[in-house]
Amino acid sequence: MTRTAVMFDPRFAAHEMPPGHPERADRIRCLTELVDGLPESTYSGVEPRLAKREEVSLAHGLDHWDTIAATAHAPVTALDPDTFAGPHSFETARLAAGGTLALLDAIVRGDAENGFALVRPPGHHAERDRAMGFCLFNHVAIGAAALRARGFGRVAIVDWDVHHGNGTQDIFWRDARVLYASLHQWPLYPGTGHASEIGEGPGLGTTLNVPITEPWGDAEYVHAMRETILPALREFGPDFLLVSAGYDIDGRDPLGGMRVTPAGFAALTGLLRSAAAELCGGRLALVLEGGYHLDALREGVAATLEALASPSPEDGE
Repeated sequence: MTRTAVMFDPRFAAHEMPPGHPERADRIRCLTELVDGLPESTYSGVEPRLAKREEVSLAHGLDHWDTIAATAHAPVTALDPDTFAGPHSFETARLAAGGTLALLDAIVRGDAENGFALVRPPGHHAERDRAMGFCLFNHVAIGAAALRARGFGRVAIVDWDVHHGNGTQDIFWRDARVLYASLHQWPLYPGTGHASEIGEGPGLGTTLNVPITEPWGDAEYVHAMRETILPALREFGPDFLLVSAGYDIDGRDPLGGMRVTPAGFAALTGLLRSAAAELCGGRLALVLEGGYHLDALREGVAATLEALASPSPEDGE
């Protein structure tokens, strides 16, 4: 068994955005050489597939599917002031959601210990019935819902993107079986994610927000992960751990104000990998969200992949 599965496809570049938009195709293209150079002895590739309507509808309403489907083969369409869909965007979003599901399938089958879905467009802002924040379908939410549907009792999602994942929070707001925990800059788009937002009804207490008002670096993020996020994970007791991995907390990113370095991403990944080993048999999958400085994105993803596949102390290596 290889240690880490990687889901990547150059077709994610087909999603078109207006010229000058930060969520551009180069975000995927800049990762091609990195992925192509991964040693097959340690990393295994996962082929994406197109998500089906019924799979997407685990997290989204059918009307939302129809809205995105209607953009196929049409000129670039504005869905909100900063979210667009071009003629290939519906298929690309289906490929991203289906690729995430394919990665989860590989981990569940035992083909790999953990994995990373390098998808585009990002997903965590997409609400049940609304595309927004560059996001069309919420891939990590679709993945969590699919895991629940196939018998995993409790799924946890940790989100370290610089922006709050309002869509993921919205979808699981009343769900006691899915924990959503977010570290995010605040106030910042989309304006949600206050510490008082903790879920509602059956889901009361299964939303955890850590709004960050200062320019945190590696040490502060690691401290918050250790002292706040990991205790919440232990209390919740997930059967599978998902991560919305945004690289816009890197200090070079044009859309954020944090100061994380590639070493910080490695440290955060290592902590979550250890938590997954302790709590859920090592089952850990990351899904790419933001990250708009190409060098920072590439270096952060590289550090994450290395941390996912590095020998753990119990390996005796």
